Amino acid sequence: MKFAQRVERIQPSPTLAITAKAAALRTEGRDIISFGAGEPDFDTPSNIREAAISSIRDGFTHYTPVGGIPELKDAIIEKLRRDNGLAYSRSEIVVSCGAKHVLYNLAQALFEEGDEVVILAPYWVSYPDIVLLAGATPVILETGEADGFKVTPERLEETITARTKALVLNSPSNPTGSTYTFDELKALAEIIIKKDILVISDEIYEKIVYDGFSFSGIAMAGEEIRKRSVVVNGVSKAYAMTGWRIGYAAGPEDIISAMAKIQSQNTSNPTSISQKAAVEALNGDQRAVGEMVEAFAQRRDYIVAALNGIAGISCFNPEGAFYVFPNVSALYGKSYEGFVITGSASFAEYLLDVANVAVVPGVAFGSDAHIRLSYATSMENIQKGMERIRDAVKNLE
Repeated sequence: MKFAQRVERIQPSPTLAITAKAAALRTEGRDIISFGAGEPDFDTPSNIREAAISSIRDGFTHYTPVGGIPELKDAIIEKLRRDNGLAYSRSEIVVSCGAKHVLYNLAQALFEEGDEVVILAPYWVSYPDIVLLAGATPVILETGEADGFKVTPERLEETITARTKALVLNSPSNPTGSTYTFDELKALAEIIIKKDILVISDEIYEKIVYDGFSFSGIAMAGEEIRKRSVVVNGVSKAYAMTGWRIGYAAGPEDIISAMAKIQSQNTSNPTSISQKAAVEALNGDQRAVGEMVEAFAQRRDYIVAALNGIAGISCFNPEGAFYVFPNVSALYGKSYEGFVITGSASFAEYLLDVANVAVVPGVAFGSDAHIRLSYATSMENIQKGMERIRDAVKNLE
């Protein structure tokens, strides 16, 4: 069978592949500790689950409007007003089957051959492929640890060309955990307005920030940038609702309408039951979010200290999300029983084969010097995993 060229342009999600491989090895009897999955290890809060159960009992199990039920759109509007000081109407909101679906619909609605989309590296693995599937060209702009994995206005301006249609901005970041301050976003906004491009602001980890950091989204930097912003968010990470598949976008009415039009021909509406659960997530008791973030903060502190205590590994201290992105390049060239560590992929392979620890190679995120570990797992697993990694590194010569 000859497949369409678009299939050849992209790669399967490496994070999902690592998680699946770890699960397969467990079924074979291997004691695998996985740091691959990008989802909270907590149960969805009980009030949200009860809202879903009530919707089933009430018979709310049929088609809904393609872009989301009015009740959920109103909950999103109120959330954006309450948390971000942003004003939107229902026609400026679309609800989709997860934030990834939002981004896919947005790319399909906006991008085509000849367009360029600036993506900051390290990046979430799906950004470049989503752009490629739309026929456009991802332009990778590298950031480094010295700058906190953040881009400066000067470097952004140098990268934008006449073909640039949008910038993808992810704060807090997957995989680095870096976050932008309001002043930093305001400076970037000036360049975006000057160059008259769109900014896609992926804020899915908005609620998961540490050390008293106050989250800001770029659309909060003024009306001019708000008109050029599509805010992408969802309930997956903050409310441990990854399987419920509810994401949303807020932005200019014409863009939102185009996204809904695309969605009408690929999935139609998001699941009715999940929409009712999302209403409760956004409107209901928020205490569970704070409890999860507190647990994540304790895990972050432990895993960062543990990684920095291993010779040859240095780890940036994340300000948000639930990932660490340690630099392991000092270990490249070392070997164990004839197996040579040549990059992040071979180091990840080594850890899985020798230490029974699953991590994601940094090359999948645009930085081969690093690996990504999710600390959305128990403290017991983190402690065992760090011991195994420490021992595996000691064995390298």
